[in-house]
Amino acid sequence: MDMLTLTHVEKHFGEKQVLKDVTFSIPEHTVFGFVGKNGAGKTTAMKTILGLLCADGGEILVNGMPVRYGNTPTNRFVGYLPDVPEFYSYMTPGEYLGFCGEIAGMKAKEIKSRTEELLCLVGLKNEKPRIKGFSRGMKQRLGVAQALFGRPKLLICDEPTSALDPVGRKELLHILASAKEETTVLFSTHILSDVEHICEKIAFLHEGRIVLQGTLEEVRKLKKEAAMEIETERDKDAQILMSAFPFLKATGRNSLLLEDAKRMPDLLHFIADRRIKILRLERQEAALEDLFMEVVLNEGVS
Repeated sequence: MDMLTLTHVEKHFGEKQVLKDVTFSIPEHTVFGFVGKNGAGKTTAMKTILGLLCADGGEILVNGMPVRYGNTPTNRFVGYLPDVPEFYSYMTPGEYLGFCGEIAGMKAKEIKSRTEELLCLVGLKNEKPRIKGFSRGMKQRLGVAQALFGRPKLLICDEPTSALDPVGRKELLHILASAKEETTVLFSTHILSDVEHICEKIAFLHEGRIVLQGTLEEVRKLKKEAAMEIETERDKDAQILMSAFPFLKATGRNSLLLEDAKRMPDLLHFIADRRIKILRLERQEAALEDLFMEVVLNEGVS
């Protein structure tokens, strides 16, 4: 079953069209990467999914139910993590989650067990200080716990790793990957390496339109020719190859990148004829960043 479905969704702000025929779906227990540059329309799409904005066309279904602007019952299925979550800073993490449970009308026993479970999941079980002393990464982890507290069927994350350091990003990505055991995750980001780490399906949003979508494997296959990286034993051999084949790109002291695999036979003949010693010849998978830029540039041309 698809937990979230958008079908031909449109959104205008005055004369500016922000969402253009946006269509995608997310199966249950999937981490879905919603990828696009800043200003592509990701946040507008998420606000429309939450019923905070009124779509000008199309349909949105959450758990099979239509989203209605203003007061949508589908939000009982949704947890939301903004890019900068806010808390009552005088509380401890346990107190804050307990407060969230009380607001939701949960029983005291359930609040206690759920608080312990989630603080363990996000690595804050032993953190007793008040939230005002938390780092940005700790606040993001607490935000995940808060968003998951009511056992949502859909977790929406708006640029959750954008301001974190590498350690904080790695920790948060691990938590989100673990969360799919109990929910479906819509992961909005412009950091493509994060998508490659945890997402099974992705959609590229560019200027309000979905320009590419599918599983990670399907999207990568769209770039048919994989690049090859060549490492020579000697510096001067790398220079000889670059002089003979100007299309090679230097990626390191003795490392060269061949982006057009059709030229590989000529390059190998040249290497064999001159007995150039090669330390490494490695096929590179297409990077999402390269694919996205390729698609965006093609869109611009068309």
